[in-house]
Amino acid sequence: MNRTLEPELMDDPLQAKVYAEADFLAENQRFVELFREYFPDFSQGHIFDLGCGPGDIPVRLAGLLPECRITGVDASRPMVDLAEQAVRQAGLSDRITVRCERFEDLAGANQADAVISNSLLHHLPKPLQFWHKLRLFVKPGSPVLVMDLLRPESPEAAQAIVDRYASGAHEILRRDFYNSLLAAFTEDEIGSQLAQMNLTRLLIDVPDDRHWIVGGIIY
Repeated sequence: MNRTLEPELMDDPLQAKVYAEADFLAENQRFVELFREYFPDFSQGHIFDLGCGPGDIPVRLAGLLPECRITGVDASRPMVDLAEQAVRQAGLSDRITVRCERFEDLAGANQADAVISNSLLHHLPKPLQFWHKLRLFVKPGSPVLVMDLLRPESPEAAQAIVDRYASGAHEILRRDFYNSLLAAFTEDEIGSQLAQMNLTRLLIDVPDDRHWIVGGIIY
């Protein structure tokens, strides 16, 4: 199945609200725990979360790494508003900053001590821009952890995944989940992107039927 692009930004306030209220707690917690598993010696520094969405992952990561500062970046104003609210409610405004900005517009190089990103890449029409910015923005020798959806073999397989994991979800979430699966990348495509950007030291893992993970140190 060829990739079918979806809108790059989730800028509908209702869409953002539905996403924020969806039950991604287990997934998000597993993502931050994976960061600790991949990089057990990382405990201090400035982490950037590209495509931070409604802010649940930065809040969870701040709890796991109490000596780190985190900057969440998202181009959707409704998502940033929700993230700022989540940070305030968690009492973490002194350690977490949220910026409404496209990742492509992040200024400077060698700025981050680590970068994480969950479910941003499938929104992008030009994924190589993401890997280029990642490589430029992270300090040499710093960890990165990226997770996203895995494109199924057919629309029918995509619908089956939606029915399996989001059967009782809001119809907007089911629609977006399906469209995101169609817009996602295969493991081979991710491998090709990393090879084109000379990032082959990063390792690819496929932990389940709907996600891939890329993790490692960028030099």
